[in-house]
Amino acid sequence: MSNCVSVVLGQYGWSVTYTTQSICTLKGSTVEMSCTYTYPSGTVTTTLWFLKKGNPVSLSGEPDYKGRVMYHRDKKNGHTLTITDLRESDSATYMFSFITDQTRWRYTGSPGVTLSVTDLQVKVTPTWWATSKTLTCSTTCTLTDHPTYIWYKNGQHLDESTSPQYKDPVSKNYDDTYSCAVKGHEDLHSPAVCFQGQSCNRVTYTKRRICVLKGSTVDISCTYVSYYSTTSSFWFRSDKSTPEDLTTDPGYAGRVEYPGTYRGPSSLRITDLREEDSAEYRFTFKTDNFEWGHSFPGTTLSVTGLQVKVTPAAEGQKTLTCITTCTLTDNPTYIWYKNGQRLDEPTSQQYSSNTLVVLGHSVDSYSCTVEHHEDLHSPAVCKYELNYYSN
Repeated sequence: MSNCVSVVLGQYGWSVTYTTQSICTLKGSTVEMSCTYTYPSGTVTTTLWFLKKGNPVSLSGEPDYKGRVMYHRDKKNGHTLTITDLRESDSATYMFSFITDQTRWRYTGSPGVTLSVTDLQVKVTPTWWATSKTLTCSTTCTLTDHPTYIWYKNGQHLDESTSPQYKDPVSKNYDDTYSCAVKGHEDLHSPAVCFQGQSCNRVTYTKRRICVLKGSTVDISCTYVSYYSTTSSFWFRSDKSTPEDLTTDPGYAGRVEYPGTYRGPSSLRITDLREEDSAEYRFTFKTDNFEWGHSFPGTTLSVTGLQVKVTPAAEGQKTLTCITTCTLTDNPTYIWYKNGQRLDEPTSQQYSSNTLVVLGHSVDSYSCTVEHHEDLHSPAVCKYELNYYSN
C-alpha cells in the first residue's frame, strides 16, 4: 500500500486523510477503504462515500451496490467503507465527504481512493510445443499487499510462491491442466488452462457460492472433462480430513442423490437442508493416471433461516426487515404474512421486498418467507415485540 495522504479541504483544520490512495484486489473478494477526518468545531451530522465520477450520493443508496456496502464509523473520526462480492464494474475512484452541524455545505477529500478490480488468468509461454514452459498468474493490475500465489496441477495443490510466475519442467502431457489463486482467496482461482493444446482435464463449477434456505433443496453442479476414461467420481465436503463420498456419509443419509448420473455425478442434490450443511463441496474423479480435485476450490454452500428484524421508523411506525445470514441466491421475491394471511398486492412493490412498514402499536403478528418456499416461514413477530422491541 502507498503511504497515507492528507488532503486539506480548506483552512482552519478541515482535512481528510486516506489510508491508501490505490487498491488492486480480486473480483469476488471484499475490500475496505478507510480514512480519518478533522474539523475545527461542532458535530458531524452526515458522512458518506460516493463515486468521484457521479453525484455525491451515498453508495448505500446506489442500486448497483445494494446489499454489498457497509459503513463503519469509530469514535476517533475514522470511517471505513466495505464493499463485498466485488465486480470489475466496481473499479472506480471513491471519495469521502462529511457535513457538520455548523455548516451548510459538505467537505470532500481529494483525490480519493482508486479501486481496481481484477480476475486471475494463467498465461503459458512459449505457446508452441516445449517440454518446459513458464506459467504466469496474470492480473490487469498489481495486487496490493504482495500476495502469495498458489498453483494447482490437475486440481491438486502444486506449489506456493511470492512470484506470479512458475516453471514446471516435468510436465510433458497434453492433458495436464493448471490454475492459480492467491493465499487467503483460494476460492477465487483462475480458470484452468492446458499445458499443451486444448483437450485436457478440467472441472468447472456452475456457481462458486450459493445461499439457500434451511429446509429447502439445493442442486450444486459442475461440468468436467477427463482426457482419460474415469474409473470413479463423487462429491465430498472439503472440511473432511479424507475425501468421503457424500452418499456414504451418515450425516446425509436419505438426503443426498446424484441426479442425471450419465458419465458421472456432475450434479449433487441435498434435500431438507440444515445449517450444519454449510460447507464447501468439491467434485473429484479418478482415472488410471491421476485423481482430480482434492485441493481445488469448489462451491461454497451457506444455509440460512429467516428472521424478522424490527427497527423504529417514523413516529408510531416500525420497519420490519426479513433478514438472512447470507444473501440469498437468485434475488428472490419476499412474501409477508399478517396474522397468518398473505399480504399480496400484485400492482405494488410494497409486499414483495424484504422490508415492510407497520404501525408500532399494532396487535397483529407478522412473518416472512420467499417465493417458491412458502412453507419455510420465519418465526412470527407478535404484538409485544412490535410495541417494545427495537434494534
